[in-house]
Amino acid sequence: MKTVRHELVVLGGGPAGYVAAIRAAQLGFNVACVDENDRFGGTCLRVGCIPSKALLESSHLYDEAKNHFADHGLKVSGLELDLDKMMQRKAKIVDTLTGGIGMLFKSNKVTPYNGRGKLRDLNTVIVSGKEDVAIEADRILIAVGSVPAGLRGVEEDGDRIGNSTTALSFPEVPERLVVIGGGYIGMELGSVWNRLGSETIVLEAADRIFPGIDADIAKLADRQFKKQGIKIHTKTFVKSATVKGDKCIVEIQDGDPIECDRVLLATGRRPATDEIGLESIGLETDRYGFIAVNENFETSAENVFATGDCIGGAMLAHKAMEEAIVCIERMAGMPTHVNYDVIPAIVYTHPEIASVGKSEDQLKEAGIAYKKGIGFYGANGRAQTLGESDGRVKVLADKETDRVLGIHIIGARAGDLIAEAAAAMEFGASSEDIARTCHAHPTLAESLHEAALAVDKRAIHTA
Repeated sequence: MKTVRHELVVLGGGPAGYVAAIRAAQLGFNVACVDENDRFGGTCLRVGCIPSKALLESSHLYDEAKNHFADHGLKVSGLELDLDKMMQRKAKIVDTLTGGIGMLFKSNKVTPYNGRGKLRDLNTVIVSGKEDVAIEADRILIAVGSVPAGLRGVEEDGDRIGNSTTALSFPEVPERLVVIGGGYIGMELGSVWNRLGSETIVLEAADRIFPGIDADIAKLADRQFKKQGIKIHTKTFVKSATVKGDKCIVEIQDGDPIECDRVLLATGRRPATDEIGLESIGLETDRYGFIAVNENFETSAENVFATGDCIGGAMLAHKAMEEAIVCIERMAGMPTHVNYDVIPAIVYTHPEIASVGKSEDQLKEAGIAYKKGIGFYGANGRAQTLGESDGRVKVLADKETDRVLGIHIIGARAGDLIAEAAAAMEFGASSEDIARTCHAHPTLAESLHEAALAVDKRAIHTA
């Protein structure tokens, strides 16, 4: 077996891993990055964020042409869905972005290794691939990410019953699709196939979809998705899902079984910390598989670090990237930090949903006195011209100091609008600061401005 040496080896080539490797190289480390897949980028670039957003955009355009172009005086005839072409476009985007990581590695002098990486000891990672390699390093960074979580009784076959990866590549539009889980992944991919013609049924065990986001926003989203034809059943517990011939049978508690063509299991993700050799360095996980780290992302094993999905917290690519950068910079002795109070989150359905900071429920639970303001898309000129008048922005501010504690948006391009909200909160802005900032007209961002004004009951365009 060939043996090589680097100062740092990063185990995992997803958002945390490849970003850590590049930042380390920028700071002068001799760094290697190991990933078991042929292409770097992790779940996000290969079978997660990027391909799902490609399908969301394509399916949205199809739905617009089919159902909404006429509102603009645009008559469309002979509209056809070419699913193969749509999938080819998705694949091309993935190829472009994953190929870009290879170029970034080359320009930053990061050494890539393709193969299954496993810890042998505190200073060695064994890579099993086309050529087995032993990588010796002064430090090891574990950034193995996460994988879709299973559910007892749901028999996944990777075809009729599968997870989010399976749902990115259905060979045809299923007549009836059952989505188990009403969170981000389930609602996004459920929306894709609903727009393309599936009868989509969402089964959620909690009392509402999106249990983790602001309750008012979740309620509005539920209403919008039902208008789009998605059937949502909350407080619904799935007992089993099995394949019977070319159909699937989903058994639910206290209800009749549901027959469908395909099942998407979207009940969250779990850390991918199995079989990476943690036992060889005496490193244990918690009962969910997460690795514990300190403020410097150091594990209990000497010179072994961890970041991203495998250490818990919000399982978001941008959070993983921020952690990776801070981890590397602290290795280099730089005084950096991650502000976990300002991590934006986005659901790329239509309408989009975006949030940053605390929700009303969280503030109430913590006993924090607050005031709020609402800006309505219906009162926004740009929203009206886009035909996107269903939406709103909520600003939550501390009752005493006026410091912004949370901002929540549902509506067109919410994912872009949340960037201003996050920047404002990062700088400790008050609602007054946002209200006193001149926003260009006509823009959707004026809804955020209006919500900030409404915090002190001085909104201009809403009663």
